Amino acid sequence: MSLVTVLPLSVVMVAGPQLLSAIFLATSEQWRRNSAAYVTGAALSISLVVAAAYFLATGARSAGASNQTLSRAVVVILAVAAINVYRTRETAGPPAWMGKLTGATPRFAFRTGFLLLGFFPTDVVTSVAVGTTLSSEGAPLLDASGFLLVTLLLLALPSLTVLALGERAERFLPEARDWMADNAWLVNEFVIAVFVVLTLT
Repeated sequence: MSLVTVLPLSVVMVAGPQLLSAIFLATSEQWRRNSAAYVTGAALSISLVVAAAYFLATGARSAGASNQTLSRAVVVILAVAAINVYRTRETAGPPAWMGKLTGATPRFAFRTGFLLLGFFPTDVVTSVAVGTTLSSEGAPLLDASGFLLVTLLLLALPSLTVLALGERAERFLPEARDWMADNAWLVNEFVIAVFVVLTLT
């Protein structure tokens, strides 16, 4: 998968409570361990969902489904995601439990990363789209590694910012968090639309 395809998908994966959680964890007491645990949990769940979608789609191809049918399925999945993002835009603020992340433990951070990136509706749809697309193109599952790495890099940006900027990050990160909370649904709609276009061309 090219960077042109991977970057929009990775942004979809993290735009919302996923990146907000990473920001909260980057400013927590055990921020190094918490951030590492969060990214590790996310890596595990994303890999599992992409692999499951890939092998299910490969099985469907073996059963006679055409690449065109699989591509249409990807577009339908993304359309459902776009509708869901728009429908829930008014209630897309950070959930109440997110405030607990500043005092989180590494175990809690790992569980949060695993559940958010593996079971959040938009993320499930995106990971399924990646696995299905690779299968429909006859590409190896290993080609999903670029998508996984870029997604994890985006999740790690808050903690990397703390490493690079130190105390200055404490002023910058809350502003970034507030912007994400206000505009995440617009970002999601844009990148989903981009991927639909890429799928159809």
